[in-house]
Amino acid sequence: MGMTIAEKIISRHAGREARAGELVVAEVDFIMGQDGTTPLAIQAFREMGGVKVSHPERVALVIDHSAPSPVEGTSNLHALMREFASSQGVRLYDVGWGVCHCLLPEQGHVAPGDLVVGADSHTTTYGAINAFSTGVGSTDLAAAMLTGKLWFKVPASMRLELRGKLQPGVYSKDVALFITGELTADGATYLALEYGGEVISDLSVEARFTISNMAVEVGAKAGLMEADAKVLDYVARRVKRPFEPAEPDPDAEYVEIREYDLSDLPPMVAVPHRVDHVKPVEEVEGTEIHQAVLGTCTNGRLEDLEVAAEILAGKSVHPGVRLIVAPASREVLLEGMRKGVIQALVEAGGALVTPGCGPCVGTHNGVPADGEVVISTANRNFKGRMGNANAFIYLASPATVAASALEGKITDPRKAMR
Repeated sequence: MGMTIAEKIISRHAGREARAGELVVAEVDFIMGQDGTTPLAIQAFREMGGVKVSHPERVALVIDHSAPSPVEGTSNLHALMREFASSQGVRLYDVGWGVCHCLLPEQGHVAPGDLVVGADSHTTTYGAINAFSTGVGSTDLAAAMLTGKLWFKVPASMRLELRGKLQPGVYSKDVALFITGELTADGATYLALEYGGEVISDLSVEARFTISNMAVEVGAKAGLMEADAKVLDYVARRVKRPFEPAEPDPDAEYVEIREYDLSDLPPMVAVPHRVDHVKPVEEVEGTEIHQAVLGTCTNGRLEDLEVAAEILAGKSVHPGVRLIVAPASREVLLEGMRKGVIQALVEAGGALVTPGCGPCVGTHNGVPADGEVVISTANRNFKGRMGNANAFIYLASPATVAASALEGKITDPRKAMR
């Protein structure tokens, strides 16, 4: 019996054949912690008797969730991270560098065939470039930093074949939301998702990150894609070490194979307060909004901002709407400035914030008021997600968010693109 992508990658790193359901200890290629999870990991590292990180070149700590710091307590935790990174010789991406899940692939830390762990649930993002990447807790992060290894239960895999050609005005975020609605929030619990089909092959690598990012929203441990020519070109410009992509065998065993023809897929919107409560935009069109958010690890890359800028350029955001723009990284911000994308968004009425997680996590940068409605390019819309349990969060593509910001109500982006 052949092997899935997940089985192949974990087997290579465990040094033996590892099948779904088996427990293994495997060597990890890269380890990431962010400012919401790393302070606890540092404490656990020391409680384990840790003195020195085993492979400091394989570790990056990122200050992105509360950046710049909004309160004294957070500032002290950031100082702890800076001291630990300096003493251990690990890479620190400080305030302004951007979101961890944009930075790691962008800065060449992740390659096809890698095994990567991060103390953040959306570490699944790097599956778009053929890495088995998954989120772990702070204690596991500490163990990985101490030993360079971690235990894994090899997940079974579900294959998703996405057929057809997306209509104009429909993007990878719409695909991700559609999948989330189809599978539901626990429909792939502890499975590795494998995505294939012409919809995936037609997308840019940036767009594919959006889909793998949201694999965890259906409970998946990883969201894997094959390393085609687009991926290899993306990686070749960033990674300076050898790597070995993994592809599934023709006779690989899956718990399920699902096929979807997305040729007629409309723009999709997740409505409060569940990520899997997904509807076509037509069913929620006209809902008044008070805030619109462009950014996050799901849709804060240059391509996302360009889509929004095409809709907003030369126009003005509705006077009743606050548009917050959070580039996913410093590189995205600089390139967006060079191309005039940032200027177009700001001239339209956008409020630019520091590259990072921005308003997504609800610690600062745009906490909504009671009863306010937000439409965001983020990946979660749970009660309180943006810092106020009495607000209402809708999730959509950058195009839908931009079109809605113009009209002051949820709007089909295809109307703004005519």
